Amino acid sequence: MENFSVTILGSSSASPTNDRNTSAQIINFYHRYYLIDCGEGTQMQLRKNRVRISKINHILISHLHGDHFFGLIGLLSSQNLFGRKNDLHIYADPRIREVIELQMKLSETNLQFPIIYHPLNFNEKETLFEDKKLRISSFPLDHRIPTCGFLFQEKKSLPNIKKSFVKEYKPSIEQIKDIRSGGGFITKDGHRYQHSDITTPAYEPRSFAYCSDTKYFEGLSKEFTDVELLYTECTFMKDFQKVADDKYHLTTADCARIAEESKAKKLIVGHFSARYKEIFDLKDELTSLVPTAEVVRDNQVFHIREHS
Repeated sequence: MENFSVTILGSSSASPTNDRNTSAQIINFYHRYYLIDCGEGTQMQLRKNRVRISKINHILISHLHGDHFFGLIGLLSSQNLFGRKNDLHIYADPRIREVIELQMKLSETNLQFPIIYHPLNFNEKETLFEDKKLRISSFPLDHRIPTCGFLFQEKKSLPNIKKSFVKEYKPSIEQIKDIRSGGGFITKDGHRYQHSDITTPAYEPRSFAYCSDTKYFEGLSKEFTDVELLYTECTFMKDFQKVADDKYHLTTADCARIAEESKAKKLIVGHFSARYKEIFDLKDELTSLVPTAEVVRDNQVFHIREHS
């Protein structure tokens, strides 16, 4: 059962290439979809991956460079054409509202659905969204303009009751709630079952961090320590370190350092400079530093420790 996955919709940097679109990723968490960034061509990528745009209720835009949001207006227009009525939440630099409203005004488009704008905090970590199963936070990055990364954290679930026990004793709903909360169970003939006898431990919560455009800085990795899957931009190889620093981007060496400091269980990288027609050399350099790391490709899906 697919219940926590990341699909790469775009992995190029400032401009698209023949086989890479600009930045966008779709997070599928128990069939609730969250779009991170929306570069040019994102709509087509969503269609290729059979993601219904009507199911996207939350869009997170890391910053207002075009390769991270120029596809947004088209996506909103399509949602409108397809008859969307329910709220859409956009988490971004507050100035994005001006951009959207101006383009809708000039094109004489009246959206049939409300947009709820959530301004990002570019100074400190902040919770953006939370429900019973998931928490989404933003954390500040160091780029040429205000930029945030995003952290998805699954909440710890309650233990599961063993099926054999339920089948034999048929506990009530209230008894089930009590057992899952740590209680035991007493049968009609007085036999007492301890909590650990009739439950299986819940699996450890999973997490994903999206580290958008930034240069390396001390303290970055503390925002997503022990993350299960870490995506970082990786615009340049390490021989372009000076260029990367000047442009506020990361190199393969920076990515390896962040992965080590954060103790990330799995590192994936994207946002490659268009100067690299092929990325074999970049891949070789990265894996020499972090053997398990992967350079992403468009339409690739990463499943985060799926459970049935």
